Amino acid sequence: MARLRRNAGAALSDDASLRLRAAWLYHGFGRTQTEVAEQLGIGRSTVIRLLEEARQRGEVKISIEDRVPDLAELSIRLERALGLDEAIVVPAADDEPAAARAVGLALGRLLSEAVTDGMTIGVGWGRTLSAALESLNPPRRSGVKVMSLMGGAVETQFANPFEFAWRLGGALQAGCFLFPAPLLVDSPDTQARLMAERSIAQLARMAASLDLAVVSAGGLSGTGGSLVRQLLTGAEVTSLLQHGAVADIMCNFIDAGGAVIDHPVNRRVMSVGVPAVRAARHKVLASGGRARAPAILAVARSIGCNTLVTDEAAAHALLAMA
Repeated sequence: MARLRRNAGAALSDDASLRLRAAWLYHGFGRTQTEVAEQLGIGRSTVIRLLEEARQRGEVKISIEDRVPDLAELSIRLERALGLDEAIVVPAADDEPAAARAVGLALGRLLSEAVTDGMTIGVGWGRTLSAALESLNPPRRSGVKVMSLMGGAVETQFANPFEFAWRLGGALQAGCFLFPAPLLVDSPDTQARLMAERSIAQLARMAASLDLAVVSAGGLSGTGGSLVRQLLTGAEVTSLLQHGAVADIMCNFIDAGGAVIDHPVNRRVMSVGVPAVRAARHKVLASGGRARAPAILAVARSIGCNTLVTDEAAAHALLAMA
């Protein structure tokens, strides 16, 4: 599986993170320019330009200066430890909301560069994904489809699962396909009946051939999983924890190994399901914060993550766990 290719325009040469990442791979790890280009998903000519700019800016001397190179090295260590195609690591934030915003902004830049004509993109929900919209500035694209991978919430004090798909579709001038159902229904029978409904069955077929899936990692501890906690009772949350749940993907609860747990709540969820995300050509997971590391690792294992966007605190915790 290859990295997501970026639009190799002039903006790339102004990206300090990408420039320093190329410098680390070339000077620090002894990769050839061709190998650097392949690993970063850009052209060799762009690598040459990035390396030259790093030299001219004084960023490459005996070593690569300052804090960002530390993150570039951390990204490479994370890729090797978790078997990722790419890890994008941003500096650690002071608290969970700040971490979500920082990771989301990095995700927005990634999507601005990586979305290409004709892509079918499936998206989850969450504070981190919503923050990506602030930095999203894609070039004009054609034939793009954006679909929500899960149902919505009738009432919420947090981001609605529909919101990110709708706003991302608007930013990309894409066709947008929302999941016309509540995120959590009252019984497995209701779930089965609704999943067989024609419009939802059409979404399931579309989800079977995703070019790109973008999800976050929901946790059950701390302040994570705000919407999920609004939808579940305290007894249900306790029961999920007792059954080994450490995270959720689109409200599908999984254990530390990434397996969907056998629990009544999972049989009431309206989503395309974890297997559809796992089958996407490229899976992007965006989530940060040290406390969220167990959930991030579980989701990465569950979907076979290709690109991880996270923060420094979570990255160190993930390396310790891995």
